Amino acid sequence: MRVCLRMLKPVWLVVVVAGMAIGLGSPAGAQMVGATPPMGWNSWNFFARKVTDKDIRDTADLLVSTGMRDAGYVYVNIDDTWEGDRDAQGRIQSNSKFPDMKALADYVHSKGLKLGIYSSPGAKTCAGFEGSLGHEERDAQTYADWGFDYLKYDLCSYRTVMEAQAPNDPAAQYKLMRQAYEKMHQAILKTGRPMVYSLCQYGWDSVWDWGPSVGANLWRTTGDISANFDRMSTLGRSQAGLTKFAAPGHWNDPDMLEVGNGKLTHDENATHMTLWAMLAAPLIAGNNLTQMTPDTSAILMNKEVIAIDQDALGKQGDRIYAEGPIEIWAKPLKNGSKALAVFNFMDTPSEIRGIGLHLKEAGFKGQVTARDVWAGKDLGKIGDDYKFSLPKHGVLLLVVR
Repeated sequence: MRVCLRMLKPVWLVVVVAGMAIGLGSPAGAQMVGATPPMGWNSWNFFARKVTDKDIRDTADLLVSTGMRDAGYVYVNIDDTWEGDRDAQGRIQSNSKFPDMKALADYVHSKGLKLGIYSSPGAKTCAGFEGSLGHEERDAQTYADWGFDYLKYDLCSYRTVMEAQAPNDPAAQYKLMRQAYEKMHQAILKTGRPMVYSLCQYGWDSVWDWGPSVGANLWRTTGDISANFDRMSTLGRSQAGLTKFAAPGHWNDPDMLEVGNGKLTHDENATHMTLWAMLAAPLIAGNNLTQMTPDTSAILMNKEVIAIDQDALGKQGDRIYAEGPIEIWAKPLKNGSKALAVFNFMDTPSEIRGIGLHLKEAGFKGQVTARDVWAGKDLGKIGDDYKFSLPKHGVLLLVVR
């Protein structure tokens, strides 16, 4: 469920160069988790509180039939509202919408996919269902027994614990928060089952600084996203400067993808996908797969864009130039090339007169060999005098070397 927080108006151009990644901090010999930014689908953006066992099974089928699984979207994540009561031994039960979690996991796994679940370190989840407070080891073992591969752990009601135990003392409250996330991390390790561990606590207390120390594979750096351009672009642009905190196994997470949702235009969806790829962000879709248009499908499954996100070097891109609504971001790739993204965040088309690619700031001298990723064509040799224009909220993505 969503209670994680929310941010201007962009148009983008991206230039790219090739890449790939590796794993997460775990005990020696343990299976590496989150080597590249996790890719999958989450139930909240479309189904919200109404998600059911059938919805998850149908989604698994659609991830296969649409080609999304083969494009890399392998996690099927159940968000909030699956939880029932606890039995006499304190073991969490699923509610009537999910009659048999083990059978559901077996079905998802049979499709070559992985299954994710949701909880909170508090007594209640964001939607008011049963949280994990005081039951961390028991819940982690239950998830492992059911066959889950991913846990999203949302702060939610644990904030009341923080406030009650350390009133008017933010430093002490944040210490309690870190301890709560570490407690579930240790519980997951004890199960022996590899699980992606996703922290949702809105970026409080500079989570990028300590997320890896509590075993997180990814951590929300922002409040909640929504399916509008201003919010999406604000969250994405807020990631500037966080590059050094991302690495194989540990990723900054500006929230799930809204590609295909709301009234986002083709250019806005392309900008969204481009920005998240430049950020080496987790690619967790949340659209209605039963009504996915060819345009949405082409954006979500563009292999070259996904390759930029999943590059094995594991480097997050950063902003190298900004003037008014125009921003240029660069992302180093493993093969020595770079992805360059030029964004136009203006509400009107822009010819971007006089604005070059700023190749020097990207680390290049003179001309480069470039490929226009979204157009799917090679541009040959280009320099800072390369001329281009961008539509409202548009983007150009290139790979350069």
